[in-house]
Amino acid sequence: MAISLRLDSKLDQELSKCAEFMGTSKSELIRILIDDFVKKNAKRLSPWELGKDFFGREGSGKSNLSVDRKTILKEKLDAKKSLD
Repeated sequence: MAISLRLDSKLDQELSKCAEFMGTSKSELIRILIDDFVKKNAKRLSPWELGKDFFGREGSGKSNLSVDRKTILKEKLDAKKSLD
């Protein structure tokens, strides 16, 4: 598949120098760089995948936290105020 790419003259010159140094064409160098970029980014883990082993490990034993979160927080804050 053919793709057209527009580069400013400075980047084109740098690309030409790199390709010449590597003994390849600019097109082949671009293919190598794109392939490398895609492979590296395909290996990135989502935030969920990075933390999935830690999520839910420590339970509170309370099953109503999502429903009664405001009441529970108020009770904790009131208890803290009474200690001060």
